[in-house]
Amino acid sequence: MFNLTGAERHLAPDDIIVSKTNLKGHIEYANDTFLEIADFTLKDVLDQPHSMVRNENMPRCVFQLLWEYLQAGREIFAYVVNSAKNGDYYWVFAHVTPSLNENREVVGYHSNRRAPTREAIEKITALYDLLLKEEAAHTNRKEGQKAGYALLQSILAEKGVSYDEFVLSL
Repeated sequence: MFNLTGAERHLAPDDIIVSKTNLKGHIEYANDTFLEIADFTLKDVLDQPHSMVRNENMPRCVFQLLWEYLQAGREIFAYVVNSAKNGDYYWVFAHVTPSLNENREVVGYHSNRRAPTREAIEKITALYDLLLKEEAAHTNRKEGQKAGYALLQSILAEKGVSYDEFVLSL
């Protein structure tokens, strides 16, 4: 099920990808590292949905969890596989937080991403493969996402850990 196409691109250990979006998830800022690894220009990405780098091998239910955290005003850490403009892919360990104004109102989102370890990628790939299979078992995408989310929660409960504990343990 997990079928990455194209060549894998790698972040250097010191690289940090930074992007900022508005409340709708449209890119308002992207640093040079983001642009280089994804092979876009700043003009290509500004005002575009951040999902433009979404890889089809990324379970939709993980993004559901990400948005739940953010809309609750919480930060989240997640392993994400993204796509470059030419179809290559790259893995990141993302830290996404709400951006607040002086009145502590959420005005957008800020994401910093680093290179994950190969060991973490292997472990998360096994989980994502299960989630993708569950999502694909349903003809309705929303039902598939819901089923994938339920499976993720079940796996975490079985391990006796929260999502945060699981991700940070990899």
